Amino acid sequence: MDKKVAFFTLGCKVNQYETNAMRQKFIESGYKIEEFENKADIYVINTCTVTNMSDRKSRQMLRRVKQQNNDSVLVVTGCYAQVAKDELENIKDIDIILGNTEKKEIVKYIEEYFENKRKQDIVADIMKEKSIVEFGSTAYTEKARAVVKIQDGCDRFCSYCIIPYARGRVRSRTKIDICREIEQIAKKGIKEIVITGIHIASYGKDFKSQTSLIDLLEEINKIEGIQRIRLGSLEPTIIDEEFVKRLVKLEKICDHFHLSLQSGCDDTLKRMNRRYTVSEFEQCTNLLKQNFPNVNLTTDIIVGFPGETEQEFLQTYKYLDKIDFYKMHIFKYSKRKGTKAAIMENQVDGKLKDTRSNKLIELSNKKQMKTNEKYIGKTLEVLIEEKDGEYMKGHTKNYMTVYVTDIDEKLENNIIKVHIEKCYKEGIIGEISEM
Repeated sequence: MDKKVAFFTLGCKVNQYETNAMRQKFIESGYKIEEFENKADIYVINTCTVTNMSDRKSRQMLRRVKQQNNDSVLVVTGCYAQVAKDELENIKDIDIILGNTEKKEIVKYIEEYFENKRKQDIVADIMKEKSIVEFGSTAYTEKARAVVKIQDGCDRFCSYCIIPYARGRVRSRTKIDICREIEQIAKKGIKEIVITGIHIASYGKDFKSQTSLIDLLEEINKIEGIQRIRLGSLEPTIIDEEFVKRLVKLEKICDHFHLSLQSGCDDTLKRMNRRYTVSEFEQCTNLLKQNFPNVNLTTDIIVGFPGETEQEFLQTYKYLDKIDFYKMHIFKYSKRKGTKAAIMENQVDGKLKDTRSNKLIELSNKKQMKTNEKYIGKTLEVLIEEKDGEYMKGHTKNYMTVYVTDIDEKLENNIIKVHIEKCYKEGIIGEISEM
């Protein structure tokens, strides 16, 4: 087998994890992996559909493939393929469409295509899936850290979100399988893992036995070799006194938490079906601040949600200014067909979304710079990940980007002490204080 396969991944870390799993399947079957920019026999596009922009980027990549090699086989999979199969069927250049469940058998479908030369559209009803697709030990590695998927699916059905229809209901991996994968990661010398999934706060809710995210984290914390456990996006409602009481005892947990807020206005949150109030969210942030002295909190915010008035936006702005997030990821509301928000009245004008988005981005930049300035003159522990221009780049435990002036690629995957000398909007700069 001398066929070459190239991959392009859009979207979240779950998609990145699954792309790596598919890559491993091809390698085990004797295929060669090629860079996406180069000529290949098979191109796999792992798509995202969280916004209209994600859909557009997915379609752009589809068009690009045939320009690189008109004779290649084009495989489209992922969330856009899952929810828009009928739309993709009308694109003549696509040879194989696979839903999220079918990713595991991608090599089989490719080889069937070569044998029969017939276009394949294989997308199961993901809402009927009751167990998670297991890829085996296929961690997605980002330089000095590895991504570990612990669950799939979401049962929350926020009014703006298409993801439950693309990923299905909550399905969790067993603690045994997850810990076995992390043990293999530790043997490779990787020091940090990122716990990811579609809705990790729901981990274990599909099990008959009482198992929760904190139960899993306590087991992971025992694994030798792993020095940092970083959590992906968390549903705020999981942060209560009992959860934090147990979490703070885990010395490997990174003191950076991404709590997806979406709006700082109760009326907007209600229309979004977010199931908490701004007061309840603030209680969560206070719990974390009280228990993790150096905590950095980040969040997602949607501006221009249907019905968002100027007064509601101002409430959100003032609330975000009060909470003091380290960084805010700002998204302009994107209408997704099939969601309740898509048919709501009082859709917000695009130019107004732009204006509101820019105001929040400016606030986020100001907050991040203010936090960065606090660390000038301090010494921080940094996990060095890669060379970046004239610096070595890494992150602190609370997820601040640090640029080290000492250029030495042997520093990669090492935790070193760095004395911070100056900062700018997106990072801080220092020199090695101690290995």
